Formats: sequence, C-alpha cells, structure tokens
Amino acid sequence: MKAIRRFTVRPVLPEPLRPLSDLARNLRWSWHAETRDLFRSVDPALWAASDGDPVRLLGDVPSARLNELAGDPAFLRRLDAAAEDLREYVAGDRWYQQQPGELPAAVAYFSPEFGVTAALPQYSGGLGILAGDHLKAASDLGVPLIGVGLLYRHGYFRQSLSRDGWQQEHYPVLDPNELPVALLKEADGTPAQVSLALPGGASLRAHIWLAQVGRVPLLMLDSDVEENDLGERGVTDRLYGGGSEHRLLQEMLLGIGGVRAVRTYCRLTGHPAPEVFHTNEGHAGFLGLERIAELCDAGTDFDTGLEAVRAGTVFTTHTPVPAGIDRFDRELVARHFGPNAELPRIDVERILHLGMETYPGGEPNLFNMAVMGLRLGQRANGVSLLHGKVSREMFSGLWPGFDAEEVPITSVTNGVHAPTWVAPEVLRLGAEQLGAQRTEEALTGDGSDRWDAVAGIPDQDIWQLRRVLREQLVEEVRERLRASWRQRGAGSAELGWIDGVLDPDVLTIGFARRVPSYKRLTLMLRDRDRLMELLLHSERPVQIVVAGKAHPADDGGKRLVQELVRFSDDPRVRHRVVFLPDYGMAMAQKLYPGCDIWLNNPLRPLEACGTSGMKAALNGCLNLSVMDGWWDEWFQPDFGWAIPTADGTGTDPDRRDDLEAVALYELLEQRVAPRFYERGTSGLPDRWIEMVRQTLTLLGPKVLAGRMVREYVERLYAPAALAHRTMTGGAAGELAGWKARVRGAWPGVSVDHVEASGAPATGELGTTLNVRVLVRLGGLGPDDVEVQAVSGRVDPEDRIADAVTVPLKPTGGPDLDGHWVYEGPLSLDRTGPFGYTVRVLPAHRLLASGAELGLVAVPTAEPGEAAGVLLR
Repeated sequence: MKAIRRFTVRPVLPEPLRPLSDLARNLRWSWHAETRDLFRSVDPALWAASDGDPVRLLGDVPSARLNELAGDPAFLRRLDAAAEDLREYVAGDRWYQQQPGELPAAVAYFSPEFGVTAALPQYSGGLGILAGDHLKAASDLGVPLIGVGLLYRHGYFRQSLSRDGWQQEHYPVLDPNELPVALLKEADGTPAQVSLALPGGASLRAHIWLAQVGRVPLLMLDSDVEENDLGERGVTDRLYGGGSEHRLLQEMLLGIGGVRAVRTYCRLTGHPAPEVFHTNEGHAGFLGLERIAELCDAGTDFDTGLEAVRAGTVFTTHTPVPAGIDRFDRELVARHFGPNAELPRIDVERILHLGMETYPGGEPNLFNMAVMGLRLGQRANGVSLLHGKVSREMFSGLWPGFDAEEVPITSVTNGVHAPTWVAPEVLRLGAEQLGAQRTEEALTGDGSDRWDAVAGIPDQDIWQLRRVLREQLVEEVRERLRASWRQRGAGSAELGWIDGVLDPDVLTIGFARRVPSYKRLTLMLRDRDRLMELLLHSERPVQIVVAGKAHPADDGGKRLVQELVRFSDDPRVRHRVVFLPDYGMAMAQKLYPGCDIWLNNPLRPLEACGTSGMKAALNGCLNLSVMDGWWDEWFQPDFGWAIPTADGTGTDPDRRDDLEAVALYELLEQRVAPRFYERGTSGLPDRWIEMVRQTLTLLGPKVLAGRMVREYVERLYAPAALAHRTMTGGAAGELAGWKARVRGAWPGVSVDHVEASGAPATGELGTTLNVRVLVRLGGLGPDDVEVQAVSGRVDPEDRIADAVTVPLKPTGGPDLDGHWVYEGPLSLDRTGPFGYTVRVLPAHRLLASGAELGLVAVPTAEPGEAAGVLLR
C-alpha cells in the first residue's frame, strides 16, 4: 500500500548528545574531517547507507544505540571537543577580522545554485560548485557573507542510462525537513515570508530556509507554500527548468525576493546589513531594481537610486558565449513590472532600458540579464584572465568608442575549496609533513605563493599515495558501474566482467563535466582505432573514466553521451573505458584524487575557467588540457601538457576537431604514457613524481578558493563598500545630475585640432614631444572632462596596442570660437612603429572608470596635422 501522507519523524537525542544536532545542522561537517569521523563512529554501517549525511544518519540510528553513546565517556569527550571546535570556528577572529581598514560590514552573495554538499543537492554544475566553494572559503576566512539562492524541490535531476545508453532523467522530491536546513521564523514562531506581486493581482509567496555553511548563512527561497496557487507553488520546482515565464519568475524571486529575504534575516537576527551585493551571473540581476525601489520608497528619485545601488554592486559573468545568457522577450518583462505587478512605483521603461540590447549587433526586443547586471554593477569581472578578455570583447557594445581592453570588466580567476576536494589521504600526508594546523592554514589560503614543504616528502610516499588513490577509484568505479548496469536491466550473471574493470597500476585519465557541445565529450572518439591502441597497448596502456550530464532539453548532448556509452560498452575495451552516470559532488570527490591525468578539451576560448582541473591538481593529478580558462593563465610544462589548438578563422569545425584529436593522441602516445611508465634508478617514475611535486608546490596555492575570495575582498568588495559609503549625503544625487548634464552636452564635445612640436617622421627613443590640442567642450567645463594623449605601438592598420594614456592640462580658453587649449608632454619611450592620438573623456571623482558612461570624443578625420601622428 502507498502512504497518503508523509511525515518526517525527527529523533529525540538524549541530553548529552544534543550537540550532535548542532554539528549536523552546520554544513562545516562537509569539509571538516574530524566531525565526519565523529558521525561515522555513531554507526559506520548507517553512515555509509546515509551517503555520509549526518541528518539522515541521526534519523535512522536506533534509540538503543543513542542511549549507549550517551553513556560512553570516550564518545562524549570527542563530541564536546568537536562542539567546542565549531564554536571557536564560528565566533573567533580569522583573516578578515585581522585586516586593516574599513572592510564591508557584510556582503550579500546571490547565485541561482549552490553546490555545498551532496546532502543538499541544489546545483547542476560548475557555477553552483563555484558558489558553494565561495561560501566555504569566505567562512574559513571570516568574510561576513550572506548567501542567497532558491530551494528547488526537485533539485537538478538524477541521471541514469537506458539499455541502449540514452540518458534518462529522474526528479526525486526533496523534503526540506529531511535536508540540513531550518525554516526561518518570525519572533512569534510563524514562518518568515517574502512576497512578490504578479500581474492580475496575484502574489508569489516564498518561505526562507536557512542552511548554515560554517560562519555563513545561506538563505534559500521556496515557493512551495500553501498560500500560493498551484502554478506559483511550482516556481521553485526544478533548477533550470520550465519555459521563459517560469525562468523569469525564478529570477525575480531570486533577485527581488532575495533582497527582501536578506532584509528579513538581518531584522530577525541582528546580522549587519550588507554594504555590497555580489551577483554571481545574471540570474539574480533584479536585485538591483529592488534596492533602487527601496531608495525610491524613502523619497529618492530613480537616477539617484541607480547611482547609489551601482556603487555597492559587483557583477560576475561566467559565460563566454551570448547563447549562455538568459534573455527574455521585452513584452514578457514589461507585463511583470509596473502599476499592476511588481515594483509599481518605477516606470517600466526605466526597468526595460537597463536590460535592452541597445547597441550595434544587439536584438532590441530582448531583455538581457547580463546586460542588466553590467548596467547595475559599477564593478564587474570574468573568472579567468582569458575569460576577462573574452568578456570585454563580448560586451564592448555597451561602451562604444572604447577599445575592448578598456571595457571596465576585470577578472578574478576562480579557485576551489581545498578542504572539500582534497582526499583525506592527501591531507594526512600533508599533516605528517607540516602538522595539522599548518596544513589547514595553507589549504584555507593563507597567502603562501609556494608550498615548499612538499619538497620534503619522499618520492616513495608520493608514489604510494597515488597508487592508493587510484586503487580506491577502481573500487568506486566497479561499484557504480555495477549499479548502473543493473539499472539498465542487466542481471547479476551478466556482470562478472566488472570485477576486471580498470587496473590500479594503469595510467588513469579522468574526464567529467556537463555535456554541452563545446566541451567535446567525444573528441577522444574521433579515431576509434587509435584510441583502442592506446587503451590496449601491451606496455603502456591507458584507462579512462568519463562522467557527465547533458541538459534535459539538449538532445545533441544526450547523443554525445550515448555515443560515448556505446563505445565503452564494447567488450574489447569496456575494462579500459567506463562512463559513470549521475555525476555529482559525491562521485567527484572520489574521481579527482584517483586520476593521474585530468583531460579537458573544450573549444577555445569557450571555457570560462574550468575548475575541475584545479580540484584534480590539488590531489597530485596532472592536467592535459586545451589552453583555455585557468590553464591558459597558469600552464607550465611542470604541471602537465597543453593540447595544441587549431582555432584559426579559416578552419572548419570538423577539421578543427580532427586536428586537435590528433594532437591529443600524439601527446598521450609520445609524451604522457612514456613519462608515466618510465622508471628511474630507484624503480620509481622519477620524472612523473617530480611533476606531481611541482604541481603541488607551485600550482597548489594558486588554485585555492581562499586566494580567490581574498582577491574579491581586496579588489572588489572593499572598493565597492567605500563607494557605497561615499554615495551618502547627496553624493549619489550629485553624480546622477552630473551624468545627465554630461550626456546632454556630449554631442557638443569635439577634438578640432592636434599638433605636436618637434614631431619628425622618425623619432629617437627618449625624445619628448609637446602635444597641443584644441577641443570644444559644448556646455561643459574643464572640471567635467579629462583630455588624454594615448600612445603606443601600432599595427599595420595603425591601431594602437598596449596603450599608455597621459592627461593633458588646460592652458587657455575658451576663445571666441569656444576652443579650449590643452597641452602636455609625450615621451617616445619604445622603439618600432609608434603612434598617438588624443581623446576627451568624462571625468568625475565618483566614477570608477573613465569608460563608465561609454562616452568619448576623438579627432575627426585629418584635423589639423592629423588624428594622430605616426612615427616609424
């Protein structure tokens, strides 16, 4: 019989065991080995059956066992120590509290998904894992972050395979009462709620669930509440599910409802109000509108509110392709805002203008969430150096007249949370070498540039560690593969061959990620005969473990999965190549440490960062990757191998895949496999071990989420908080009024004449020219602008590269014709083709960048001597 109603029955812990509940409800256990060991000792079998989830474990432990533990002095001593350690961790000073200067009192961090632990499955891939690592690293460093997301009742999806290898999706229902979250409640005990107005007088209400991530609260909004109609209850049903309106409502709830949830949380707990709001990708961009509306309700006009909000907003873009950005039909957005819907006091046209693609090449009827994020954030960044460059080019239309390199989008390269992703065996080896406390500090991100202590670990210990991790992966793969084949309909009698799958002494390659086409899951299959030769080589075989999910609506991605699965089903190679379904955090934590090589072969430059290779590197795994994302930035031959790319504009996609697949095969055949199997005089692969050592010593400190979060604090959060504080007492209104005046007057600004004294056809290095410029400022004055000389090397089309700007000073004017005279020195400080030009930019003390307004005046064709003087 089937139950007609379901309850969650919580255990009643004996009084001495009450601290177990606090330890289970704080997700620090997910990266704190001692706490996990404590829970494992409660009941090892139930711990394994619960997939390492303390909440599930405590719900299943028999009362007799709990009573036994309540009388066990040794267990109670361990429990008290763990509880005291958590109290000190949460309340004690950490890196952030020791920094000089006025850092933000709090930062609100918004993301559509958070991958904190497999026990809270609210993530689909890299964006969510990055967001979870960001929270955990912020907690370790003491950064006063508040995370904001949605609670999806079905999460993303669970993946299995049909008999013929086709991906199948399953959506298990998640009961929040069975998750490590608690309902945020008002003082009277009723659930705290936020509400959004919908067209036609309806409302979208949501409860707020709280997950405690170490020191960091994570607020998760859930629309499955009784007061909502059926349609509204389903808004937070699935991550990245539904049609356009469904997604729009999710993003309105995340952004607008998320700000309201933060205000509610701060009111109920006394947590400091955030001074900085960080939008992790464009999905939460509406948060800026809600904050403007708050100011408008207090009597501020829209333009002033916009400047105040922009000052304290940070926007991070994660996609290098326009197709990866959420875009909505203009009319759909318009229907959900205005007098009969949400934010009724704000003119709908002002809202629409923030997201419309009103630039060359844009689609004027589409509302672009990333464009809104950039217009609402004074500070923006990509997630690797290369991705920052790609982003500046992709969004350059928002700053017309500026070269892409001057677009105000910087980069903070992603990092990964080492305590989450480093295998316990690696941690133990580090603790033996450094001590437990020093190892923890290093992995948290203490600012070290090198981990020199790795040099003291004997080669034998490193190689034995790698063998142990590989062996554990082999056991994990066999167990998961057997479960997968049973799901596909195979009987136990058919599966004896699985006992021989993989070999703990064979070079092991890992490839696991989402499966969009640009990540090229099946590049390794371009020449199947050659791949088979690699897999079955008599002296230097390789074995490959593959995992990944295609989006439920992406049949092309599903076909790639099926193609790989069918190859791995071939009896000739199925002991050497496996596909594991249902890739997630729990699998990843076994997969990264057990691989010798982490393979990444996207189409360059479409991988924004690619943090999976970072997680592998922290476990002594070497990278074999296309020069994209973080690998383009930090690759050295000591850390692995770079796959050559054929990304010239004249290469068609099929030929490019062929060329890059050949390059991959050649690297494996000629360099990677020989290095792994080569033995030195000690009988060990000395050169391979040295590469592992160098990866840990030099690359390890770079790839930490602690390093990443420190960069966010120092380069983005602290300046944003300062700008936020500056925008009080009329400063925001002053800036808004000045911008309106400058925009109105800018058509009258021009550069009418440029000349340089002593400008020969060929200049000598070290020569200084005097540049003199006549400009019209229209209705503006010298205090409103900066006139600059821009110089540098020039290419054959006379475009200036590596430009250096020098401000020129006003020396007279205006004359009868309205000209102002600006002069200044220009140094010929480099040899070769050299050129200069001049330009006029808006200038104000409250601007974060001269390009902020997207306004620039440059010489027209041939004014005076020339638009710029070219020296060859």
